[in-house]
Amino acid sequence: MAGKTQQIKVGNQVIGGNDFVVIAGPCSIESKEHFLETATEVKNQGATLLRGGMFKLRTDASSFQGLRSDAFQLAKEVKQEVGLSFLSEITDPRQISDLMDVVDAFQVGSRNMYNYSLLTELGQTDKPVLLKRGFSGTIKEWLGAAEYITKEGNEKVILCERGIRSFDSNTRNVFDVNAIAFIKANSDFPVIADPSHGTGVRNLVIPISLAAAAAGADGLMIEVHPHPDQALSDGFQTLNFPEFSNLMKSLKPLLSSVNRKLAVL
Repeated sequence: MAGKTQQIKVGNQVIGGNDFVVIAGPCSIESKEHFLETATEVKNQGATLLRGGMFKLRTDASSFQGLRSDAFQLAKEVKQEVGLSFLSEITDPRQISDLMDVVDAFQVGSRNMYNYSLLTELGQTDKPVLLKRGFSGTIKEWLGAAEYITKEGNEKVILCERGIRSFDSNTRNVFDVNAIAFIKANSDFPVIADPSHGTGVRNLVIPISLAAAAAGADGLMIEVHPHPDQALSDGFQTLNFPEFSNLMKSLKPLLSSVNRKLAVL
């Protein structure tokens, strides 16, 4: 299966080519005003795809679970206003029809990497699927999960390394740079890095982003919020606007050194 990386189009952006793609936005959409402010800023700083959670699977059942269906219309309005294509997490096969005209790609979160019923259903659609690695998933299991999608006919699979659990409690997860290099050498799937979840520590996001880019990742997925300390979910791993700007500036010379460049619209 190893060979040239597939190029997968998500809305008006290609993932897997020579251009390095940055997907950015809040962990959770909190309101139209919040989402529009964040979307406008990340676009101005060079992000070419927009992320934002509508359905949130949380360990604590009393935590904010997302705006759910209340976010559908506002997400469509914001992505149209800013002109960015949009990814969001799907947590249940029954959401596919509802999300079909809201998202430009489905995101499958870590907890659902083993949800083979969901993966099979997504394989019967023609939308791209960003498949995050399970927090205890081996690379072999991750690639096997991708095959549940492709065997149904949908070849538009993008893998996302987001860290795995270990015995070390200093970070939320252990970000596996090895996995990025391995995927690039042994499969034709594009691979995106999520250093926000991969570290769970705001001041580690930029250095690990640069490490992922150096290892061959095709892009990043970054959580951004105007006021992370007030975020309704995962503020501790979320960049504020100046920090996101610093990341984008830091990426340019690093990418140049590996003969790549930031994607532009």
